[in-house]
Amino acid sequence: MDEKQQKLLEHEKQQRAQKRKYLMISVVSVCVFFFVWELITGILHILPDYTMPSPVKVLDSFIKKFYTKTPDGEILPVHIITSLKVSLFGFFLGSVTGVPIGIMMAWHPRFEKFFRPLFDLIRPVPTVAWIPIMILWFGIGLGAKAAVIFVSAFIPCVVNSFAGIKQTSQVHLWVAQTFGASRREMLFRIAIPTALPSIFTGLRLSLGSSWMALVAAEMLAANKGLGYMIYTSRSLGRADLIIVGMLTIGAIGAILSYVLGIAEKRIVKGVSR
Repeated sequence: MDEKQQKLLEHEKQQRAQKRKYLMISVVSVCVFFFVWELITGILHILPDYTMPSPVKVLDSFIKKFYTKTPDGEILPVHIITSLKVSLFGFFLGSVTGVPIGIMMAWHPRFEKFFRPLFDLIRPVPTVAWIPIMILWFGIGLGAKAAVIFVSAFIPCVVNSFAGIKQTSQVHLWVAQTFGASRREMLFRIAIPTALPSIFTGLRLSLGSSWMALVAAEMLAANKGLGYMIYTSRSLGRADLIIVGMLTIGAIGAILSYVLGIAEKRIVKGVSR
């Protein structure tokens, strides 16, 4: 085994050790959080149970919600599936539309001149502000919620795709042009591979924005879903179910972000080869 291979193995060992260390720190931090929560609510009773239930109470409500429809009319898996279906549909539409537009705006000056004023007009509008007009256009069904999520996912995809393409090294483009590469070849072989980390950052931001928009939309116009469950529980003073909904949203968002991170590593590694 030569010196280069030894250094590579040592580097991989260090990376694995850092991952284990990060995992341990993460587990400890979560355990400390729940311990402090239980200490304040379940042991010392500093906060009343109706405003801040203990982790044990929340866990009990979480388990019961898997087979109990009260108080919102559906069990937890139905709410999760409903929210996932709407969120991922809107996220997919926003991604497949926003990424190409962001790339085209950065790569073609005329395209940017045409779309940039419209995009700058839409960009500052909060997602919640779109909900009333989407309900008027699409009603209170899947279409309105998907449209709101589309807007929230579309904007980060455009911004980060645009920024990623703009950061492409001009030296690399000049070298490729010197060797006779066309504009199309420079875009797909240099600009887009270089911009992939920024594009995936936009996708992760879009995924988070999709969840936030979903909860807001379901609170205003829905009869099932995690946002609807949280809204109904608030009306009935069920703080335990509110926290169940919040933790479920956070857990699913973390899982989706993790899956997206794995996809990013594989795609970026595959393109770089």
